[in-house]
Amino acid sequence: MVSWFGRGKPEHPLADTAKVEELISKLPATDSARALGEVAGWLELMNRAEDMKLEHRFRSLDLLDAASRTHEHALLVEYLATPRQKKSHEHKLWTSAYGLWRELGQGYQQCFRECEKDRAASRANLSLYIGRALRALRQQLRWALLRYESAEQRVWSELAGLYKVAEAKGATDQPVAIYPGSSGSGTVKQELLKALMLSASSTDSLHPVGQDIAARVVSHFSGLFAIAREPDEGSTHWFDLGAGKPPVRLVKNAPDADTIRYIGAGAALRELEQLRAHIAYTRSLPEGLDLNGRLDDEVVLGLLKHLEQDWSGKTQARRFERRKVATRVTVAPGLKEIIAMLEFAYNDSLDFTQQQAAESWIVEDMSEGGYGAVIPAVAGDWVEVGTLVGVEGETFRDWRVGVVRRVTRNEQQQQRVGVELLSPRATLVTMRAPATGSADAKVIGQALLLSPKMEMDKDVGLVMGADMFANLGRVEIAVGEETHILRPSESTDRGADYEVGRFKVVRR
Repeated sequence: MVSWFGRGKPEHPLADTAKVEELISKLPATDSARALGEVAGWLELMNRAEDMKLEHRFRSLDLLDAASRTHEHALLVEYLATPRQKKSHEHKLWTSAYGLWRELGQGYQQCFRECEKDRAASRANLSLYIGRALRALRQQLRWALLRYESAEQRVWSELAGLYKVAEAKGATDQPVAIYPGSSGSGTVKQELLKALMLSASSTDSLHPVGQDIAARVVSHFSGLFAIAREPDEGSTHWFDLGAGKPPVRLVKNAPDADTIRYIGAGAALRELEQLRAHIAYTRSLPEGLDLNGRLDDEVVLGLLKHLEQDWSGKTQARRFERRKVATRVTVAPGLKEIIAMLEFAYNDSLDFTQQQAAESWIVEDMSEGGYGAVIPAVAGDWVEVGTLVGVEGETFRDWRVGVVRRVTRNEQQQQRVGVELLSPRATLVTMRAPATGSADAKVIGQALLLSPKMEMDKDVGLVMGADMFANLGRVEIAVGEETHILRPSESTDRGADYEVGRFKVVRR
């Protein structure tokens, strides 16, 4: 391994261990974004220094890498825990984390290039530098996906280039302690496959928390994934080491080139199925699986089912055929804003589509079940998978309610959103507890009625505030001049600020 003690005076201030440790000691303890920004700045200075000895460079990199770990984790927790945040704050968190991993990746690649020039360098050192560089690149991919962006082409080119060198030197399968501790051990092949299989897991349809769980499950099973020069029955994607592009699903034929590698879940697919069965039966996680403290059974089980489908090479079929359109829709974000818009619509004859919370989106395709839209950059501070939206369009004047199911962002920072409509029309109603004796009906709260007709013994849907459904008994709502009594059946969907419940109409 690399010697941690060099002789002679360091060539650069940041090659001095004492100086680096002094800088680390002064990092702000309670501002992780600022701390990571400072570390990234020092790393950038180191990466520009060409006269630093390899052993000094790696030693300082390792110190700064370790010092950033707690701050990066705290920042990730904050990023995932804030379902709706101002764009400026989201940008601060995201750029701090992404900038750190970008500079760490460049630093470890510099170590690798210097090591490669040294004929006496061991294969273990080479694998160590490549492994850390690959992990830093994977983290850049992970943060890009959290923002529903495509990873930079540079990320894919560097991932492929590092792996090609490891292949040529026979270092892809050599076990190496990439970081101290059992969780930091692995191989170059595993580090590459973590990135490729994460990319192949359709994370653009997952909420950020779901993406984080997916990334951890991918890492957990990385030793079972397969990569080969020829496809087999378990191959689901191909990756071109010479193209600088993400993995491609096998529905598209790979070019005839010696740079093509076929990847798939391999034995991990069966293990994933067994994991889902274990959690469903025991309501607990097996030893060794770290999901960052999360154990919401339904969320985890739903995520595992999503991964099973992707890893087996299956794609979801659309329930409705989409048609190309070119129209604008007015969108209200979140349950509170939708209710406010509907109240304004019912009580004011003026144009209510110009309210401050409303946004204008361009719809590209529509179906009975939803639509695909291009949205302006201003929407980026709140749009994410699972968000409830109210929609009013030029071709339909009634407000509809939908849920954002897919978000992607291309290299030009243009966001494309897939929305599933919950109902062809949403009606604002007030839920009350049915009157008993001389007591008047007590108001419970407002909700959105999703069903256009109210028929005895038929189910209807109501969208209400988060966590309301579990505390409801029979409720009374007025639709037009009629009052209906509803009995709660089941909760069918939920998000950060809403819950969808099914109710049976039991009396008028």
